[in-house]
Amino acid sequence: MEPRTPQSESVLSWLGQWRDDPQVQLPARVGRALADLRRKSEILIGWVQAALISVLGTLYFVAPSTSPSDAVFRPVPWALGIYGAFTVLRLVLAYRDRLSLAFKIVSVLVDVSMLMVTIWSFHIEYSQPAAFYLKAPTLLYVFIFIVLRALTITPGYVLFTGLTAAAGWLALLGYALAEPGGAALVTHNYVEYMNSTRILIGGEIDRVLSILIVTLVLSVSVARARQLLFGAVGDHAAVSQLSRFFSPEIAERLSRADELLHPGDGEQREAAAMFIDLRGFTKLAAVMRPADLIDLLREYQRIAVPIIHQNHGSIATFLGDGIMVTFGATRPTATHCADAMRCGERLLNALSGWCMDREARGLPAPGVGIGADAGTVTCGVIGDEGRLEYAIIGDPVNRAAKLQNQTKLEGVLGLASLACRDRAIAQGYVPADSQRVLANREVAGVSGPMSLVVLGESREHSRDRPGPDA
Repeated sequence: MEPRTPQSESVLSWLGQWRDDPQVQLPARVGRALADLRRKSEILIGWVQAALISVLGTLYFVAPSTSPSDAVFRPVPWALGIYGAFTVLRLVLAYRDRLSLAFKIVSVLVDVSMLMVTIWSFHIEYSQPAAFYLKAPTLLYVFIFIVLRALTITPGYVLFTGLTAAAGWLALLGYALAEPGGAALVTHNYVEYMNSTRILIGGEIDRVLSILIVTLVLSVSVARARQLLFGAVGDHAAVSQLSRFFSPEIAERLSRADELLHPGDGEQREAAAMFIDLRGFTKLAAVMRPADLIDLLREYQRIAVPIIHQNHGSIATFLGDGIMVTFGATRPTATHCADAMRCGERLLNALSGWCMDREARGLPAPGVGIGADAGTVTCGVIGDEGRLEYAIIGDPVNRAAKLQNQTKLEGVLGLASLACRDRAIAQGYVPADSQRVLANREVAGVSGPMSLVVLGESREHSRDRPGPDA
């Protein structure tokens, strides 16, 4: 294969990639998805072409023929046969994703040439002057070829197909005029044109203009659709990435905002907050191999995250070995306290079993601490224009963090405020009969005493450990 020159490369690039937006830099995975879309479009084009061949062939062989029975050469079967073989080759290459840009352009030329040759052959097939084929309604198939190229989401192909079709029809008109006696068939009388093989130049120009106008409008439409598609795919890819770094609710909130979010944008909601922490993780991090430490975190998060989601929790952030969770903050719900209480209990049951399993395997097994509280929180954007963060702040968040620390002093695995438990009961939560209440506890960092509820007892402390009831 001869190497392509810079000039041929630029022409092929223009035909295949017309009006790519250089500002849209899509990730490689998105590019692969779009390439797969184009491959499927080329396969669809091939099958539509095969259907057209079947239709044209059926019409040719079924329709009564008025051509002389002793005609030696019939071009239509040859044209359809060659085009059929080319279409089969095109389909094979499309399924194998081996269609090069040059082959696609050649395919356009073959499509239009086949159609024009078929139309041209009518005057031979029926022994009529060349002007006879200018009346053929078969020209309408050219619009099918033009529209098919829109499936590739590449306006250059649409434009090239339309220009080629217009040039092909002008060539047929020129052939009809150049044929002996052809110029004498030109008329300005529309009635003569419609009832004979006379040529109406204005009528033929109208056809060419129709092809060009349809082509231009469709090309511009495809170009605009292409830009919108690329932008939408890029936005979708960004949202997909956001949902991996933020909770899906926060990613959806950021992506669906009517306007760009700015520092200070926010709203207040009734919600519950929870902090989950691994006990002794700092000491473990100092002695464990990095790979083992990461495996421990992966196991812990693999257990915790599904339980959080199953109980309608939203992970606000990962804090190393800690997790901040909210209920009803990013997505309002009338059961945020009940969801938080259920989630805390199920997390403690699952993570306690996980710790015991690690101990049985002779692996480091950190303890767990959980704190939860509820109230009015503020969800909004903080930071400056160069570095923004969607945050959930407020007294319930601060108290939940303090309660998580308080579990160490109380010797328990989980604590929630009594107010959160009471609201949870009103929302349908059913507490266990053995659930202990710790009245009037002083919590570091919280002004005034708090009444607390024990979500989970430590293995080092009996469930019968005395404690004042509310």
